[in-house]
Amino acid sequence: MPRGSTHDRLTLWTAPGIALAVGWVSDSTAAALAAGSAYLFAGLMFSGDLDTRSRQYRRWLFLRWIWLPYRRWLHHRSFWSHGPLVGTALRLLYLGLWVTGVGLPAAWLGSRLGWWQWQPGIWRESLWHWLQAHAATLFWVGLGLELGAVNHSLSDCLVSRWRRWRKRRQGKGLSGKRRQG
Repeated sequence: MPRGSTHDRLTLWTAPGIALAVGWVSDSTAAALAAGSAYLFAGLMFSGDLDTRSRQYRRWLFLRWIWLPYRRWLHHRSFWSHGPLVGTALRLLYLGLWVTGVGLPAAWLGSRLGWWQWQPGIWRESLWHWLQAHAATLFWVGLGLELGAVNHSLSDCLVSRWRRWRKRRQGKGLSGKRRQG
């Protein structure tokens, strides 16, 4: 498994290529920025390694405590944390539950304190209109998040296989040099 610094370097090196590819495919600078930013976020803060005491986990600073239940529930490198689509969707759902669990009570409290008027029906309707208006951008953000997760999982897999191959090769007495006889 690669070290955190290796994951970071891979993310930073490949992010411009992802942004350029999305910009070329979509013919949109906004889509390129959305996917590229989401890719960076996925690689640096939102990867499957949030189930360990990883660099990504520590980067959440004073909010890292929200990932403690996630760390307890998931085994590292399981299908649920590193699986294609599933890992990203589960992390989005998990974070969304935290945002909703904190955001809705805060909105209700703000309305009781007179900071704004709380009307759940209007809120739901405006959220639906916002989602429709930004569907294309949300697609590119989702793609960037998933590509960042795939980069992470793929590098885990490839580096682990390479290390196993190298260990087997060294175990046979072949260290890359011919034996002197």
